[in-house]
Amino acid sequence: MLIGTWNLENLYRPGGPYGPQDEAAYQAKLAALAAVITELDPTLLGVQEVGDPEALEDLAGMLDDDWHLALSGHPDSRGIRVGFLSRTAMTVLADTTAFPAELRPVQVDDSGVTVTRAGRGFLAVEAEEVEGGLLRVAVCHLKSKLLSYPNGRFQPRDEGERARYGAYALYRRAAEATALRALADELLDGDGQARDVAVLGDLNDEVQAATTQILLGPPGSEIGTPGYEQADRGDATRLWDTAPLIPPGQRYSRVNSGRRELIDHVLVSHRLVHRVTAAGTGLPGDGPPGLPSVGPDPSARRDAPGSDHAPVWIRVG
Repeated sequence: MLIGTWNLENLYRPGGPYGPQDEAAYQAKLAALAAVITELDPTLLGVQEVGDPEALEDLAGMLDDDWHLALSGHPDSRGIRVGFLSRTAMTVLADTTAFPAELRPVQVDDSGVTVTRAGRGFLAVEAEEVEGGLLRVAVCHLKSKLLSYPNGRFQPRDEGERARYGAYALYRRAAEATALRALADELLDGDGQARDVAVLGDLNDEVQAATTQILLGPPGSEIGTPGYEQADRGDATRLWDTAPLIPPGQRYSRVNSGRRELIDHVLVSHRLVHRVTAAGTGLPGDGPPGLPSVGPDPSARRDAPGSDHAPVWIRVG
């Protein structure tokens, strides 16, 4: 069974302000995405940046067999949202943007505007495993590190503005990670040793980032440490980032201004991490993913086929 996550990069039907400008570019994008998914052959794939629900249906229609689809009802201001493609039936368990009640509103710009919810919904489903049993999975797309400024600018007026808006983005991403961790607690229900649970998606930060670490729960027992094989009380509620299982040369899912980053992750429960037989980015057996380098303007690639992210996946025995 292969479980993965992939940011599809602006999956819109043509003619709108964000997606491909014409039908030819749209069909080229769909064909490129479908070819990757077909070769990846996932049992369940969490997806991000679905702009038009119909576009995901178009993509599923280019794949072999019948696929089950689930989409969050909470898109962001550009209309993008998270979802799932699955070979087996799914039941939606949660579709939420709510911050924990104890978390105070978070400032998002110089005017002092605050938010009390995530910018994009977190979607959780329960799916049938191919080998039997049930798999609980949440997919997310946390606040981007690619900064935007007032009046649609992608460049700051000065370094002070850059620093402030970097802080605002970090505040939001940390609050969203906290909300996602609360959802993970519900899925684990204090029983991670017996439940197959995964939290996956575009975290917009790397393995050691503070926002990523929030999601792990109790410290200890990380992959590659002496405590990994030792049972402890934290196993019931802990999540393991499977990034250390990815071959070092493939440990990236995006190239930002020439720098390789692993910002897409698959985190799993105690029972599931000990069933992982392989992990990777891109396509199994293909080596390091060949990705374009992206800059600060997300609209620069609107007519490009494929995606600027690589899939991140685990194989479970």
